[in-house]
Amino acid sequence: MIRVEASINKEMKAERLKTELITNVSHDLKTPLTAIINYSDLLVKQDEENEYAKIIHQKSQKLKTLTEDLFEVSKAQSGNIAADMESLNIPELIDQTLAEFDEYTVDFRLSLQNVNIFADGKLMSRVFENLIGNIIKYSLPNTRAYIDAFEKDGKAYIMFKNIASYEMNFKSDEMTGRFSRGDTARTTDGSGLGLAIAQSYIQACGGSLSIDTDGDLFKATIIFSAINNQ
Repeated sequence: MIRVEASINKEMKAERLKTELITNVSHDLKTPLTAIINYSDLLVKQDEENEYAKIIHQKSQKLKTLTEDLFEVSKAQSGNIAADMESLNIPELIDQTLAEFDEYTVDFRLSLQNVNIFADGKLMSRVFENLIGNIIKYSLPNTRAYIDAFEKDGKAYIMFKNIASYEMNFKSDEMTGRFSRGDTARTTDGSGLGLAIAQSYIQACGGSLSIDTDGDLFKATIIFSAINNQ
């Protein structure tokens, strides 16, 4: 029993140190990265034909996104997220999120009941942005994707389903790990932290996220306690 407790404490300490390291490195990267972005932006404005400056600016923006995601996921998984809970209408939040994406080759089919949950609006907006963004990036072009929301036995269910453009030859529970991405060749943009952040934010709001795969079918299911609409 003592050995088990010591092993658990050692593992918890290692995880805490890893989280602190990621947080500190992410913070320390911000100042030099901001300078790189600002100077590269000036170079692009001074010479719009300078391809090298454009590449530097694009890559620095990508690095900024990765750094921010690293900071967010480490903060979330350490339990340092303050959720500002409020009543949220799921159909409205999904419609708002879809409107933020300019163009995509996926045909979204929505089946949204008037479901309300108690959660943080900003956190859940990021969750939906990550999940819908993944559908747009990783779906087989010109296929249908489904977003369903319904209430059953006092629970609110929000489901995202799409057909992947790649072979999903990995376990479903691996996809919410840090840096997990479906396309092992890493042929698309992204930090690989989207699902990890989504899961952490959902848990911070009191909900749960499960990932299921069946052949090329990808399904993400969010479950919350539903708010009585009456």
